[in-house]
Amino acid sequence: MISPNVVSSDSVAAVLDRALDAGAGLLRLTPTWVPRSFLHPGRRIKLHPADLYAYGADRGGIDERWFASTTEAANDGRVWHEGLSFVSFEGQHFTLRDAVAEVGSRLIGQPMWSQYQRWPVYSKFFDNMGPIPHHMHQGFEHAKLTGQEGKPESYYFPPQYNNVDNNFCYTFMGLEPGTTKDDVRRCLQNWNQGDNGILDLSRAYRLKRGTGWLIPPGVLHAPGSLCTYEPQWGSDVFGMFQSLVEGRVVPWSLLVKDVPRDKHQDLDFIIDQLDWEKNVDTHFKQHNYLEPIVDAAASGPGVTDRWIVYGTIDGRQLFSAKELTVEPGARCTLRDPGSSGWITVQGEGRIGPLRLQTPALIRFGQETEDEVFISHEAATRGVEVVNTGSEPLVSLRYFGPDVHSQLPQVGDHAGQ
Repeated sequence: MISPNVVSSDSVAAVLDRALDAGAGLLRLTPTWVPRSFLHPGRRIKLHPADLYAYGADRGGIDERWFASTTEAANDGRVWHEGLSFVSFEGQHFTLRDAVAEVGSRLIGQPMWSQYQRWPVYSKFFDNMGPIPHHMHQGFEHAKLTGQEGKPESYYFPPQYNNVDNNFCYTFMGLEPGTTKDDVRRCLQNWNQGDNGILDLSRAYRLKRGTGWLIPPGVLHAPGSLCTYEPQWGSDVFGMFQSLVEGRVVPWSLLVKDVPRDKHQDLDFIIDQLDWEKNVDTHFKQHNYLEPIVDAAASGPGVTDRWIVYGTIDGRQLFSAKELTVEPGARCTLRDPGSSGWITVQGEGRIGPLRLQTPALIRFGQETEDEVFISHEAATRGVEVVNTGSEPLVSLRYFGPDVHSQLPQVGDHAGQ
């Protein structure tokens, strides 16, 4: 549900300038809800139970909330704004995508604007009752064949949104070392016989609150049932390689959704989309598992800033994320080298002139005070964050590509 007071893209400039001035470089964002027709909502992302099917039962349940997104959700039957974040200011609303198009260098910095002409990343809460199909996201080379971009992604399991495990607190990732392409081919050939057995070729890892993973493109994964914070590249491409999940049939169309039409039955092409070496990596966990790392330079009395998503994918810094904890009565000046999307997951307080409040329950279409976009101008100038409540104020914020000159690498947590 979007306010009728939606500002058209050619009229954004005046409202945006006033919003940035009033927010001292911060923009208030409204909740962005996304349904998935083939999944079962986990009911932990604060959406009112009566609104889980607010888009209609035929569209499926709402199991995702997207943050600071300028990326459209690739859903059949989608509404025009599905997946797009809206800025709210004085009763008026406009998309963050239009805002970035209007004043890109102010919002995301000149280097990122010059290279991408957009905010090229987004994040989400991904919340399901059980596991989802073993699938992969195409790399940039294969996604380009359908006019899209590849999708590396990352996971972090915030304790505040994981009071229960739900039905399957494990994630299958990659393929067992020694698996062959012929093994995967047989699974695809058996698609219409029920369970095609793709999970027999994989290995499950138990999910642990307060930790995370990097998932490069082309790597198979079947996310488990912890609510997941997912910074990722701004694309919604995927291909499902599992034909049956918890008794639910996965149609072949979801395997080839982002495959050129003339390749929909080409098993060799479909399998070649996989990054084979990464899938059969004998040290998969060592190369992809993340634990928080305290950023001592950004922490102090009553304030702890932790890296939760870090490292590079194929040598590229594509996205990263941090978790900021401010104890009751404490405050800090947050300075980052680039813009970020902020979501508050616990407590109340203030960021710049904007109030922060973690909601207990959200109605579909209701505005909240938990989400903010921190512009490049505000981030580099410095923003005051204050805890005005009686419990820790905890937030997650994610960054775009090439923001940090120094970033921890996968495995660095072992040296803490």
